[in-house]
Amino acid sequence: MAKIDDVAKLANVSKGTVSNVFSQKRPTSKEVRERVLSASKQLNYVPNHIARSLVTKKTMAIGLAIPHGNFFFSAFHNQFINGVVLEASYYGYRVLLDMIPAHKVKTPFLSSYPIDGAVVMCPTIDDERIYLMHQKQIPFVTVGKVMNANVNNAPYVDNDNYKIIYSICKYLLDKGHRNLMFLNANEHMTVSIVRNEGFVQALKDHHIPVEDYMIHHKPALLSSDYINYGYKETVHILGSQRMKVTAIIADDDRTAFSVMNAIKHLKLQVPKDISIFVICGDLSMMGSLNPSLTSMDLQPSELGAESVRLLMHKLGMLQGDYPDHRIVESVVVERNSCRSI
Repeated sequence: MAKIDDVAKLANVSKGTVSNVFSQKRPTSKEVRERVLSASKQLNYVPNHIARSLVTKKTMAIGLAIPHGNFFFSAFHNQFINGVVLEASYYGYRVLLDMIPAHKVKTPFLSSYPIDGAVVMCPTIDDERIYLMHQKQIPFVTVGKVMNANVNNAPYVDNDNYKIIYSICKYLLDKGHRNLMFLNANEHMTVSIVRNEGFVQALKDHHIPVEDYMIHHKPALLSSDYINYGYKETVHILGSQRMKVTAIIADDDRTAFSVMNAIKHLKLQVPKDISIFVICGDLSMMGSLNPSLTSMDLQPSELGAESVRLLMHKLGMLQGDYPDHRIVESVVVERNSCRSI
């Protein structure tokens, strides 16, 4: 088994330099780093994380907390996780994945594991995960705004969700739609609150009253209704109440599919009778459907990578000025599910 001495000899550097390359404790030039990594690969050298932790006082591991139900990850989650793992590996960090049910922190949680910091996805109002991190003084970054009492100016990475929903509404309003239905995220999530504000303001700016039928919220993560969210709401509002909705904004692709099934059940068509706009979806799948679905590109991989960069800055692994609040841009990907009326 290769040792650090062997890597140093092959790369023509000192053992200390090899250690610095893997620990990121001190900066090394790109040329030296590539020589060391190349030598390590040739020799199949794997650094001893336990030994390194004793020296650097760091675990070289970060946690990733993602609420998860009884279903596979969406394409958004997969791309986000990929961005986190790849970016963390660049800094020599491993990622510990912790999946928890909504609104419940079951022990053991990340705060009880030996980690240097954590990325917390989908924060909720007074999120217990954030309180635990804050109390135990574990550096953390959230993906979404923090709304916890007594936790001020917490670092986060996010899309501009107010701007996103406002832009979607304007896009549909400019096409002549006035009767919109918004299938939002769960009401306890901070992203849901921000989106609601953007939706209400967009309609207000266009002198359109917000009716009760317009805004809906996704059920709790472990609810039996979660997986089919959008179907019952669409059938009830368009079928039972016979509201003249002409456009539906869906939280994600899974919700959009439920809406499309409901529209088919009602013997209506997309976009002839109902236009659909998806906030968060699998871009490749959105384009392959018939009709293809207009959606937002939220850049999930970049969200993941950016959250790690911000955390690395908090851990002292990334030098220089770095704002505590990072916004990843999003763009409309126009397809065939929204028509003018």
